[in-house]
Amino acid sequence: MLVRRLLPGLVLALVAVSPAARAQTGAEVDAAAADAAAHIKPDRLVTYKTVGTVTLQISVFNPPGHTAAKPVAGIVFFHGGGFNVGAPSNFYAQARYLADRGMVALSVEYRIRTRHQTTQREAVQDAMSALRWVRRHTAELGLDPRRIAVAGGSAGGFLAAAVTTLRGLDEPGEDTSVSTRPNALILYNAMIDRGPGSRAFAKTKAALGDQWKTVSPLHNLYPDFPPTIHFLGTADKNITVESARKMKAEIERVGGRCDLHLYEGQEHGFFNYGRDDNRYFTLTLIETDRFLVSLGYLSGTPTLTAPPPRR
Repeated sequence: MLVRRLLPGLVLALVAVSPAARAQTGAEVDAAAADAAAHIKPDRLVTYKTVGTVTLQISVFNPPGHTAAKPVAGIVFFHGGGFNVGAPSNFYAQARYLADRGMVALSVEYRIRTRHQTTQREAVQDAMSALRWVRRHTAELGLDPRRIAVAGGSAGGFLAAAVTTLRGLDEPGEDTSVSTRPNALILYNAMIDRGPGSRAFAKTKAALGDQWKTVSPLHNLYPDFPPTIHFLGTADKNITVESARKMKAEIERVGGRCDLHLYEGQEHGFFNYGRDDNRYFTLTLIETDRFLVSLGYLSGTPTLTAPPPRR
C-alpha cells in the first residue's frame, strides 16, 4: 500500500497494481480500446498543462464547419486504464461521432504510471487542471460554458466523477477560483463509491481513516447536481450494480437526474470501441446521444443504427 499526501490533512490511497491485477480490473481492456481507435485522428492537439518535463495535451474534435464565433455544447472525455495504462484514443471513436453530431469533443491526456511513473494522485490533479483549462478557454474553443459535459470510463469514469464532486485534490498553486464542475456527467462503468460496503472501502479506510469521504464521489453529492447517465454491465467484477443503483437513488434524493442503463451479462469495458463487433459501443453511444439531446446539447436523432437483438 502506498499513501501519498495531497494537501495538509488530506491523503489518497494508492495501490501498486500488478500486470495480472490490471487485467482483472479492466485496464488492459481499456488499453486495447485505445489501440483500436488510434487510427482516428483529432482535428488538433492543444497543451493544457506542463509539469516539469511533462507536457499534457487535449485532443480536440470539432463539428463540421465549426467556428468559435458560434459556440456549441462540449464534452470532455477521460480514458480508462486503471491509472496505469491507456491513452486519450480510448474515446476517440465516441468523440468523433459526437463532434460530427454537433458538439466540440475533447479527450484528455493525463499522467499514468507506465508512462510517467506517477500515481492516482497526479491523475486526479490533471483532471482538475484539464477542466479548468477548458473553462478558461471556452471562447477560443467555441464552447457554450453552460453546456459542458464530462465523461469517462473505468478509471476515467472516476476522474469524471471526481471533477464533479471532490474538492481539495488540486495541483499545488493552481487557480481554484475556476470551477471544475461540469453541466452534465456521463459515466461508463465508473468507480463512484469508496464508502462502507464498497470493494474499495477497506483500503480507503486504512489509508484515510475518517477522511475516506474526501475521495468517494457518492458521498459528495449536492443540490443541483448535474444530470447524470451511467452505463454498467451486470457481470462487471470491479463495479457493483448495487453501487450504481445507490448513486442513482442518492442523486435523485438531492433533486438531480440519474439515468442508469444496465447491460445483462456484460463485463468491465463492454462499451469500448473495437469490442464485440462494436455492439455495445453502438448501443451505449446511441443512449449517450439521446441523453445529450434531452439536455439540449444536441438536436435531432442519433445517426447510428442499433444492432438487432440477439436471440
